Amino acid sequence: MAYFITFRAYGTWLPGDPRGAIRHWSPASGSAPIPSHRGLERQSRGLLHGGPVDFDKPRRDAITLAIGEVCEVRGWNLLALNVRTNHVHLVVQCEVPPERAMNDLKSYATRRMVSEGLFPANARPWARHGSTRYLWNEQDVEGAWAYVIHGQGPDL
Repeated sequence: MAYFITFRAYGTWLPGDPRGAIRHWSPASGSAPIPSHRGLERQSRGLLHGGPVDFDKPRRDAITLAIGEVCEVRGWNLLALNVRTNHVHLVVQCEVPPERAMNDLKSYATRRMVSEGLFPANARPWARHGSTRYLWNEQDVEGAWAYVIHGQGPDL
């Protein structure tokens, strides 16, 4: 019925982080997270090409506009969107695979931030990949919608 897509700002949730991290290369879905480990987090931080990225209000506004425009132009039904200081959650209905939708949304949001002078053209605003979940029924869609709209804390 729809996809629940999440993508993070670059450098904001690294392997070893106290919140845990997911092994994207793992063939098993739902694999156990990488546990907290200060040494691994420090090593991961040392591999970054630039500092962690955060999204202030102008960047969040640019990301929101870009995602809305992509969905409108492509005929995608954007059901929920919440752009936070270090990640984006959205629920969308579209006729392309969720990975393609996520990549397109990240690309357009990046272009918008760069064109508005909010982000340098040669830097990376996003972590690699993200999370793409299939929502198979109305209950799944409603749960994801509620999480995106009401489960992220106070409005920014």
